[in-house]
Amino acid sequence: MTTVTEKTATARTPLESEKILVFDFGSQYAQLIARRVREQGVYCEIVRHDLSAERVRAIHPSGIILSGGPSSVYTTEAPQIDEAIFQLEIPILGICYGMQLACKAFGGEIGGAVAREYGRAACRIGSRSDIFDGFPEETEVWMSHGDQVQSISEEFVALAQTDTCPVAAVKHHQLPIYGLQFHPEVTHTPLGDRVLKNFLRGVCQTRSLWNMGNFAEETILQIRQTVGDRRVICGLSGGVDSAVVAALLTKAIGDQLSCILVDNGLLREGEVDAVRREFTDHFKTDLHVVQARDQFLSVLAGVEDPQEKRRRIGHEFIECFKEAAQKIKGAHFLAQGTLYPDVIESGAAPDGPAATIKLHHNVGGLPEELGFELIEPLRDLFKDEVRRLGVNLGLAEDMVWRHPFPGPGLAVRCLGEVTDEKLTTLRKADAIVVSEIQSAGLYRKTAQAFAVLLPVQSVGVMGDDRTYENAIAVRCVDSEDFMTADWTHLPYDLLARISNRIINEVAGVNRVVYDISSKPPATIEWE
Repeated sequence: MTTVTEKTATARTPLESEKILVFDFGSQYAQLIARRVREQGVYCEIVRHDLSAERVRAIHPSGIILSGGPSSVYTTEAPQIDEAIFQLEIPILGICYGMQLACKAFGGEIGGAVAREYGRAACRIGSRSDIFDGFPEETEVWMSHGDQVQSISEEFVALAQTDTCPVAAVKHHQLPIYGLQFHPEVTHTPLGDRVLKNFLRGVCQTRSLWNMGNFAEETILQIRQTVGDRRVICGLSGGVDSAVVAALLTKAIGDQLSCILVDNGLLREGEVDAVRREFTDHFKTDLHVVQARDQFLSVLAGVEDPQEKRRRIGHEFIECFKEAAQKIKGAHFLAQGTLYPDVIESGAAPDGPAATIKLHHNVGGLPEELGFELIEPLRDLFKDEVRRLGVNLGLAEDMVWRHPFPGPGLAVRCLGEVTDEKLTTLRKADAIVVSEIQSAGLYRKTAQAFAVLLPVQSVGVMGDDRTYENAIAVRCVDSEDFMTADWTHLPYDLLARISNRIINEVAGVNRVVYDISSKPPATIEWE
């Protein structure tokens, strides 16, 4: 498929007239740095660590941030930077490894720290101006390093120190180059956002133009110019990303949009009706609902292996979608909800990180032979920005803030063979979990909450009768990026209500357990 809305890094829309580049040296926090910059209202992109000075000059960013990384800058295999970038007079902020690179480039010495710092540290600020404007004399910071700057050249001046790190921050005497040994992007550095704000506003002179209102206006214009009078198909799943894409396209091209929702029988309670209400009654979209429950249950009959479930569901989805798409006359484009993390992790960004972390898939694995050109209007956004855009577009709150849902749906939360009876049990239990967490006011404070139907039965007693029935596991996690997650410490009385309601209201269930495993080592989903 051809991507028609992919922008090159040299594009200069009004929002991108101030752009920050984050050079990725393998940091686990690279995406977090970019998100923190965008929270300050400044557009930001993650790029390769080996981007040439010539390429940087062509992009003409407002500033550069050098990320941390796991390597030692003095080893031969460590990722390096084109040192000519330091002479471009573009404001630069080096974080941890990035600071060490900058100091090394100007003759500083880097080596292993006598006492490695991992965790909170008290940082004493020697110069409370520039990036430390408005700071107290001492502040708490988050350290995570084994190496540190042993000495700096005469071109740099030390700005801060800790008990074990004499050079915790630096500034170049003449060039707009700064360095921090600590991590301002993590919440464990309480004044980290102020450091970034001082760098972005004070040093880079940005004006905070990046917001979802402006993004929506610009993207709608781009979609109209790209699409013209042709028709676009969008696959709806009931999830946030596809819903926001559809809402954005509706605003842009109105009745030139056709949406397809494949009802595979694996969706959550009331999901199809909610999509119908939002996109037929509210947005007046040309919505095609494909009734395919029996087809999917047929191909899943007798299958217990999770990967085989996923494979069969994916294949059947493609066939259903192809058949529905072929009935829509004049369709030229296919819209999908690719997000910025998908782009950078797949290596699909023009100047993106070199390492491919995961494969990049089109919606539902749709094959190229469909012949559509691809529209990806959310490919510059993080998940939290997508939600804010959805609110801006007028999507219903419960749809915007809906928890993530796996592509194979309830099939991977119904452990073992999937049957219609099991799905009915799971769907009812899941609805109780979600409704109780919503009633407790905790839904938006948690990242994901759902029920899992276990492939075991246990003995119970109901009234005077002995039972031998199903067990439900409740899973609820807290997470920022879903790469790691911790189980949510739900109040005991809430867990009690969930358990009582499921056992009393869902036929065939006599036991409820709560999953208290974190990711890693467990995954969020059970299959």
